[in-house]
Amino acid sequence: MPTQTSRPASPPQSHPARRTQRRSWPSTALDAAQRAFDLLVCLPAPLAFDGRAFPGLPNRILPLDELKKLLIDDATPRSVRDEVWRELVVRARRDGPAWVIAAVGIAMPGLRRTAGSLGKGWPADSSDRDSELLTGFVDRLRSIDLRDTRIAGKLIDAGARAVKAARDREAESDAIRVRTTWSMPPQQPWDHPDWVLTRAVAQAVIDPDEYLLIAATRLDQVALGTVADKLGLSVPLAAAWRRKAERRLADAIRAGELDWVPLVALMHGSPDPQALGETSRIDPSLGDDGRGSLAAGAASGDAS
Repeated sequence: MPTQTSRPASPPQSHPARRTQRRSWPSTALDAAQRAFDLLVCLPAPLAFDGRAFPGLPNRILPLDELKKLLIDDATPRSVRDEVWRELVVRARRDGPAWVIAAVGIAMPGLRRTAGSLGKGWPADSSDRDSELLTGFVDRLRSIDLRDTRIAGKLIDAGARAVKAARDREAESDAIRVRTTWSMPPQQPWDHPDWVLTRAVAQAVIDPDEYLLIAATRLDQVALGTVADKLGLSVPLAAAWRRKAERRLADAIRAGELDWVPLVALMHGSPDPQALGETSRIDPSLGDDGRGSLAAGAASGDAS
């Protein structure tokens, strides 16, 4: 009677999740934070957010990776984003490291974009830059005022300022001391007042219509009534609209939120005050630093 030979057992298949865990841990802070976030949202027990308490979000429990997509979607109103971010900050302060990682992971697209814009001129290894960026972001989580708007943007801006401070410290430590001194032209992160407004539009501090309203009336000296008529607004409404936009702009300038917004990517998309049909040009006597001229305009009368 023939004997039946048994087949050699096939090698066990490794589980995809186990393969993921065996990968070497990332070498940069942002990559490590992204890996930690990915682990937080993977099965079988992903960290989730209850969207039922937030009008504008789906009325259900949301995995954090889905919440992340909603918050970067242009269709999600800014007010909804701010409400969600206030809750994320509260949880990061109250519920421990998992929610700190959650906040970082949800803000990762903005952090990556900022890291890229700060890469030029960074004297050290990029991993050091990422560490400074992440440290500034997390430090600001502990102190940001929850009554503010643009919570996510201000957290990322805090990270950018931390990178700038580290870059300045590095430059200072590498300075060569000489006996002869000479003057150098000051750095001008503010550029022309038009660029201050362009940076503000890029950071969503003001919108393009508010840009046109401020630029035409404050810089080009066009009468508010003329601009209001072009925009289809009454003069009192245009004045109120401008006043609120200028307050947001002044707050952003004081907080340093516009200091390091790169201009190269903005040059082709800047709103044009000439779209209002005026031919006046900006007076060069306004100076190179937009802080003074815009702040002076904001402090002057609303109906001028």
